[in-house]
Amino acid sequence: MNLTTAVAELKGVGPVLAQKYTKLGISRLNDLLEYYPRRYEDYSVITSTNSLRPGPVTIKARVVSASGRYVRRGMHITEAIASDEHGSVRLVWFNQPYREKALKKQQIYFISGNYELGRGRFSIMNPSVELATDMPANVARILPVYRETKGLDSRQIRKDLLQVKDMICSIEEPLPKWVLSQYALLPLKQALLQIHFPETTRQLEEARLRLSFDEVFRLSLASQLNKQEVKQENAISIPFDEKLAQLFVKHLPFSLTDGQRISIWKIYQDIAKAQPMNRLIEGDVGSGKTVVAAMGAIMAISKNHQVALMAPTELLARQHATTLYTLLKPLGYDSTVTLLVGSMTTLQKKKARAAISSGKAGLIVGTQALIQDDIDMRSLALIIIDEQHRFGVEQRKTLMAKAGHMPHVLSLTATPIPRSLALTLYGELDITALKDKPAKRQPIITDIIFPGDKMKIYEEIERELSAGRQMFMVCPSIIDSDSLETISVETAYKELTEGFFKHRRIGLLHGKLKNEEKQSIMQKFLNKELDILVSTTVIEVGVDVPNATVMVVRSPERFGLAQLHQLRGRVGRGDHQGRCYLLIEKTDLPLSRLKALVSSNDGFKLAELDLELRGPGAIYGTAQHGALDLRIANLADVTLITKATSAAKAFISKKEDLSAYPILEKHIKKIMRVTNLN
Repeated sequence: MNLTTAVAELKGVGPVLAQKYTKLGISRLNDLLEYYPRRYEDYSVITSTNSLRPGPVTIKARVVSASGRYVRRGMHITEAIASDEHGSVRLVWFNQPYREKALKKQQIYFISGNYELGRGRFSIMNPSVELATDMPANVARILPVYRETKGLDSRQIRKDLLQVKDMICSIEEPLPKWVLSQYALLPLKQALLQIHFPETTRQLEEARLRLSFDEVFRLSLASQLNKQEVKQENAISIPFDEKLAQLFVKHLPFSLTDGQRISIWKIYQDIAKAQPMNRLIEGDVGSGKTVVAAMGAIMAISKNHQVALMAPTELLARQHATTLYTLLKPLGYDSTVTLLVGSMTTLQKKKARAAISSGKAGLIVGTQALIQDDIDMRSLALIIIDEQHRFGVEQRKTLMAKAGHMPHVLSLTATPIPRSLALTLYGELDITALKDKPAKRQPIITDIIFPGDKMKIYEEIERELSAGRQMFMVCPSIIDSDSLETISVETAYKELTEGFFKHRRIGLLHGKLKNEEKQSIMQKFLNKELDILVSTTVIEVGVDVPNATVMVVRSPERFGLAQLHQLRGRVGRGDHQGRCYLLIEKTDLPLSRLKALVSSNDGFKLAELDLELRGPGAIYGTAQHGALDLRIANLADVTLITKATSAAKAFISKKEDLSAYPILEKHIKKIMRVTNLN
């Protein structure tokens, strides 16, 4: 056997168990070695029977006796007595009748389990037992606990890892020797041995450091190489026109913030170069990213180039088209704004495509369908990506093949990116943060509401609705689920229409509705034909309803802090105070995370906290974990991030040949192919 051998070839692992392994993403032995424990239980300290204390314990003792019996309702109890030179202790197993015959009397065992009080006396409950040897699998050691699936538990995984333990010595080192030396890292084979078979907590931490470093180093190096690759391409240079910029600002109904001015100037500097821009503008809710994008767009349009703005949803694309039309109208460029979305009629789409191919459409707004083969944008100079976080190299190349050059790319996100993620997942992007908000924008007042106070809050909301305002109610799911104790939009909608707000005009919006239905419902809400909109998170990003002042989030514990911050940003966008009510359904929930939202309106601070508490999946969705193979690294570990990104930059500055490190090269190329993290 070798590391590419199928896991089914292991002794005791047949087709059925191999299928269980497949569910965990393990098909070959190298997959098994790279399947890291999610936590550990320390049974490494051997205790004498006269020194036992409540909690996890391990003893080395001789089994003196063992017997089993059935008690009420068919439950089986096995009891045994284990003795060492200091005394004896009782062992108890529930519903494990095989234990009586399996235990060999007078044999010495390692016995690990929980020492606890039951029925008036202390016993070791449901312990793991192995004959005393130098290499126990499930006892007398720091015990790794793995993510499990039905029919395949950590005990089996540990047993199978023992079979491949000797193969670890054949693993090749993927990193250059200078990286290991400069950053004091274990060799990979030693790290793998210590992550699965740690003898001390220090060994465990050393292994974690090396394996975490690998993951972050690969992410950082892939990002830097992506950045290098893009910069080698040619883009259309768009010269800065100072008079045009001044004219645009003059017609704005508000003053630009300092953050907006800085961001716009950086964009103008970027697009004036013949190298492609790759910039991300991250701005908290209401910081004015659309105006920044519009100022970049008008510079390209004025030179008879095309700009494509891609939004994640048709709803948001339509909203952008309306906003941009209004912003460009005073300068006479409104006629260049062209919308292309799926719900348009065949004739409308045909006209839009004709305008695009002729060049008449200067600013094309739509979803990601804009880059499909049947769209001809031969003078495309700039792409603006809203809430996609990253526009990949492969997608750029698709456009380059159509246009004959690499476009400039400006990405926008209302989700503040923690610094550690900016250095790793988005290391190829130049990032600008809009941290100040328009002067008139008031902070959203946020409160946690307990079930008993719901009617009282509804009365306050009713007064707000009576004053002509509107309300969002957001729920985590479309329909009720037996496994999740949460409120669905269907249940909430029924509750409101049949209960306290039955006299109000209420709409229902969720992702399973057809685009036409979603657009119609949202338009009614925008036109003030609805008082309340009950929705899933389809309204989370970008939707602008200035008259909405109340956001009620049901089952808020199901959302990340960054997501909740996005949701409350949907209200208070006009002249009136916005309020967000986090309506919990159960009183026994831990509230410390939600209290952070109550005390802070700083999206950047909340994003950092969300990363620390819940990991990157809470901010960006869980898909990227699988795609980028983040199995062990903690992306909130700033020290680790700094070291690994420094090593990646040094790798490039030393002009290392990636092909000289084939294992590393394989990982890097895989990451570079991941073009969209959303």
